[in-house]
Amino acid sequence: MVFASNEGNSEVGVQVGEQLYLGLDFGTSGARFALIDKGGTIHAQGKREYPLYKMLSMQYEFSKQVAYIKEASYRKRKETMDWVRSWKQTLFLLLEDVPFHLRQIIASISIDGTSATTMIIDSTTGEPLWRPFLYNESCSDALPVVKSIAPENHTVCSGSSTLCKLVSWWNSVDSNKESAALLHQADWLLWLLHGNLGVTDYNNALKVGYDPELDSYPPWLLSQPYSQLLPSVKAPGTPIGVLKEDIRTQYGFAKDCAVCTGTTDSIAAFLAARATKPGKAVTSLGSTLAIKLLSTSRVDDARYGVYSHRLDDKWLVGGASNTGGAVLRQIFTDEQLENLSEQINPMKTSPLDFYPLPTVGERFPMADPKMAPRLHPRPESDVEYLHGILESIARIEGKAYSLLKDLGATQVEEVFTAGGGAKNEKWTKIRERLLGLPVSRAIQTEAAYGAALLALKGAQQCAQ
Repeated sequence: MVFASNEGNSEVGVQVGEQLYLGLDFGTSGARFALIDKGGTIHAQGKREYPLYKMLSMQYEFSKQVAYIKEASYRKRKETMDWVRSWKQTLFLLLEDVPFHLRQIIASISIDGTSATTMIIDSTTGEPLWRPFLYNESCSDALPVVKSIAPENHTVCSGSSTLCKLVSWWNSVDSNKESAALLHQADWLLWLLHGNLGVTDYNNALKVGYDPELDSYPPWLLSQPYSQLLPSVKAPGTPIGVLKEDIRTQYGFAKDCAVCTGTTDSIAAFLAARATKPGKAVTSLGSTLAIKLLSTSRVDDARYGVYSHRLDDKWLVGGASNTGGAVLRQIFTDEQLENLSEQINPMKTSPLDFYPLPTVGERFPMADPKMAPRLHPRPESDVEYLHGILESIARIEGKAYSLLKDLGATQVEEVFTAGGGAKNEKWTKIRERLLGLPVSRAIQTEAAYGAALLALKGAQQCAQ
């Protein structure tokens, strides 16, 4: 039900006295690890699917073949599956996958998790008091309450925010509130390693209302009765403690192996791209189109789906559009996409003007829940049709970067690309033409690599 792999780098030599740094990425369907040295060279990496998720997916595929199954029923089963047990199992399976001869020289560990995946736990035992609220789960029942206490257009004013999930739980439960505490997915997994409850990082804490500029929870949040559940907040990559002795001895890690605060998966993926100067940006072309721009100025505006994460003394400004690869997969197969793309002249402007969306609704750079997909008229030529769609998505990307500039962010100067769309060279040339900027594929795109960089940062703090 699970698989692991070390992808071609396990034989990289380690010099005497050298230390390594372990990053773990917990995504939507599985987890990865990356083990790097101080120069960023990967010495080992691997991945595993969540055991229960894999089983559920197999059951779903089998059910589709023998009987009709509703998507809503599948989504409900995903929500109610034992995610906590699956995450915990995967964490320790990944530790086993790290080559044994390298574990003794690992100086530090960090973990990233899906943003706004929220856990309510017992503040004494660390055991969950409620099933996890997943990253994409909306608690719209709590939205009116949150909007009544938070500033207008604040990041928490979204049904999927961590604060909405906390308020929804608080209003639906009568008992266990006194001993309850809030943690994010990455926080809880890190707790399993270091044993100190109640610690998070300011990237994960953003969507619960933490103000990373003031470096504190705001008064409007602290005045609420559920503020007692909020964890203490540290910068990502801050050492929390050393690896618990029972884990250290079981798996053969060093006695002084530090466990550091983590971040969200999207921030870790940005860190992996090594875009370290203001004006550098990462566009992720996956199922959706997500952009993140390193800026000297902070920009937040829920009207456009724009928010800023703190990165040391700078800001990571961005948002996510509903356009992207999911639209392409509704129309073309992977083989068609590859063959048709080869026939596109990327230097020629397409006359087609689409707004490609998989369903009704857009988040960024236009916030319009009623926006309908616009994918017609469809030309007779599939090459022309694909060209029009790719160019239209590129125009949306351009509008997104223009919006960030208009709102006060640093002007974009260079774009690195992550996600499946980064492989399409014709699309890259189309985007370069429309953006008027250098566009290239990021050398590293795995969030686990970004988490490993945070572990390196934490180890450097320990050495100071």
